[in-house]
Amino acid sequence: MAQSEVGEIRLFNDFTGGEVGIANAVAYSASTGFHNLGDFKVIGDGIAEADSGAVAVGTGLGGVIRLTTTNEDAHTAALATEVMFDVALMGTLVLEARVQMAGLGARSSYIGFCDVAADEQGVFMTGLTEALTLTASDLAGFYFENGLTSNNWHMVHNGGTATGETDSTAVVSDVTAVAGEWDILRVEIYTNGTIRWFINGDLKQTVTNGSSTSVDLAAVVASTATAATIASLDVDYMLVKARRDWTR
Repeated sequence: MAQSEVGEIRLFNDFTGGEVGIANAVAYSASTGFHNLGDFKVIGDGIAEADSGAVAVGTGLGGVIRLTTTNEDAHTAALATEVMFDVALMGTLVLEARVQMAGLGARSSYIGFCDVAADEQGVFMTGLTEALTLTASDLAGFYFENGLTSNNWHMVHNGGTATGETDSTAVVSDVTAVAGEWDILRVEIYTNGTIRWFINGDLKQTVTNGSSTSVDLAAVVASTATAATIASLDVDYMLVKARRDWTR
């Protein structure tokens, strides 16, 4: 079949330009769908409301966007692609993002791949003390939850033949999420379903058969409120890479 030199899909945003301002978020509705922000869409079950959005942070040199939820429990604000990546045909899949949280209370953050990225997306997973509830059937990424015993980044997966771990102590990294400090989070999914997690350039975990190779995935960077208060996540950049599928 015909191919060209454009064999790699590369989506990137350094967030030096547009935003989905909180004041303009009321323009969103379930009937009109999502907002575009460069190569990514802004989704979440709270984006329809006036107190949520993705806004530029003026003090962020080189461009920073802040994902801001509503003040309602379990409301999410996220940057995402469509569910468009076939692991077997398009791997290695890569998602890398540089992120920080201004505070660690009443919030969760998910950075990774997932089999759902609905316009009015809710939670991807939840955590409490040492237990993880993997809401999404297929996921591979990093998770922070203020309700967990550890404030470290957790390296989660679900959907492969390797059973998704629900004991947070088994997937906790050695890197603590610190309020106001940046971390570079990178997850890679290979064509055979192997997943690798990197934090600040260091390989932290490898799981063989951690991902399904037959379920299409979306790339997601998300902030979720875990109480009736606003939660935010700052994103310096978001990079997604995959091989082009020439068979379709």
